[in-house]
Amino acid sequence: MARQARVKSATGVHHVMLKGLDGRNIFLDDADRSIFMEKLNKAREIGGFELYAYCLMANHTFTAIP
Repeated sequence: MARQARVKSATGVHHVMLKGLDGRNIFLDDADRSIFMEKLNKAREIGGFELYAYCLMANHTFTAIP
């Protein structure tokens, strides 16, 4: 069964999150982060959207440290 389409935000503000498959890291080094930022900036220029904040993490997961 297909996932339902997301409802558009009334304010136009969205929280966008990327998560690595099977808990794998998205960015392995600074070169990966630089390439992602280049692509994000290009998308921002083409799409004409405002980017209020960002945080580049290895993976969007939380691991408790005992």
